[in-house]
Amino acid sequence: MAIQVNKQFLDKGQVEKMIEWLAAFGQTEHGGVTRLLYSQAWLEAQQALKNKMDQMKLQTHFDSVGNLFGRLPGTDPNGKTILTGSHIDTVVDGGKYDGAFGIIASFVAVLRLFETYGYPKKSIEVVSFCEEEGSRFPLTFWGSRNICGHYTLQRVKGILDAEGRSFLDAMKFAGFDPHAYTPPVRGDIERFIEMHIEQGKVLEKNQNQVGIVSHIVGQRRYTIQLKGESNHAGTTPMQYRKDAVTAASRLISFLTEKTNEVDTGLVATVGRLQVKPNVPNVVAGQVEFSLDIRHHQENVIDQYCGEIFAEFERVTNNLEIELFISQWMDVKPVQMDVQMGELARRIAEQKNIRYQSIISGAGHDAQVFGEVCPTTLLFVPSHQGISHSPSEFTKLDDLELGIDLLTEILYELAY
Repeated sequence: MAIQVNKQFLDKGQVEKMIEWLAAFGQTEHGGVTRLLYSQAWLEAQQALKNKMDQMKLQTHFDSVGNLFGRLPGTDPNGKTILTGSHIDTVVDGGKYDGAFGIIASFVAVLRLFETYGYPKKSIEVVSFCEEEGSRFPLTFWGSRNICGHYTLQRVKGILDAEGRSFLDAMKFAGFDPHAYTPPVRGDIERFIEMHIEQGKVLEKNQNQVGIVSHIVGQRRYTIQLKGESNHAGTTPMQYRKDAVTAASRLISFLTEKTNEVDTGLVATVGRLQVKPNVPNVVAGQVEFSLDIRHHQENVIDQYCGEIFAEFERVTNNLEIELFISQWMDVKPVQMDVQMGELARRIAEQKNIRYQSIISGAGHDAQVFGEVCPTTLLFVPSHQGISHSPSEFTKLDDLELGIDLLTEILYELAY
C-alpha cells in the first residue's frame, strides 16, 4: 500500500518557489542560469542550500571539494547511508531544472518523510554535487568521482578555465583550499538514487510521467583530422585534387548512415567542423571534425567503430588524403540496479503513475555511482525535449509525481 506523507509541509507551491529560488543564483538576462563550478553564483547557491538544510534541522557539511550533504540520521548506528541528490552546477545559460530539480526533489522528499514518520532506521543524505557538467574546466563529474574514489587533487593540477584561471585557484577562491584537501571517498553509501529531468522527448511523446532508467550509455569522442592539399579552385582539375572537404563529406555521410545498420539505438554526431583555409576559391587542404558515439552496449560501440574506421582508411587512401584519428573520451556504459528498478516499477504501479523503462543518452552522476553501489536513475518529462537552455521546462504536476515516487522509494529503503 502506498504511504501517506504530510504535503502541507513543502506543498506544490513551495516546490515551484524552490525551483525559482535556486535559479536566482546565477540567473541570466535570458531567463537561464549560469552557475559554474567555484564561481560566485555557485558559492552563493551552495551556501544558501546549506542554510536551508540547517533551518530544517538536517546535519550539514561540505567535503573538501565542495560537495554539500544534508543528513537525516538513522536510528540504527550500524546502518549504512542512502544517498540521494544531483548536481548544483549548470552549463552556460542553462535551464532551471537540470541538476537543481534532483537536489530539490531529494530535499522535499526527505523533509516530508521526517514530518510524517520521524527519523528513519538508515540514514538518508541529500547531496548537492559540486560539479557534473564540465562547463568551466575540461573535466566532468568532479563531485561524484571524488566521492567514489576515481579522482584526487592530482587530476586537476595544471587545468585552466577559458580565462586562464587555474582549477586550484578557483577552488581556493570558493573556500576549499587545496592544501586542506583530503580524499572525500565514502565507504558508507549503500545506495544512490538520482531524480532528473529527461532532457529528451521520449516520455512526453509516449505520454508517460516517469522514466525508470535501465542503462546509461557509454560515450566515445574523437577528433578526426584530414590533410590533403590546398590548391586553386579554377586551375586544379577534379581528378588531380586532394580535397579534404570531399573526403570529410564522404566519411560523415557514411558514419551517419551506418548507425541504423549496426543498431537503431546507436547515435553518432559530428558537431564541430573546421576547414582550412576556408575561403571560396581554394580547394580545402585540411578538415578537422568531432565525432561523438553513444550506445548502452560496449560491443555495439566496438563493432561500429571498427567498421567506420576501416571505411575511413579505404576512402582516404583512395583520395590520397592523410587520416589522423585521436580519441579523447571513453566512458563505459553502466547498467542501473535491476532490483531497485523493480522496486520503482512496483511503486509506480501502486500509485497509478504512467512509467516506462528508458535508456539515458546523457551522462549523469548516477553513471559514476553505478560502478560502485546499487544505483537508480529516474526521469520526469522535459517539455519538447529542450534542455541546457533557458527554455527548459517541466510541468509542476510532473515534478510532484517524481517527488512522490522518490519519497516512497526512500521510505522503502530507509524506514
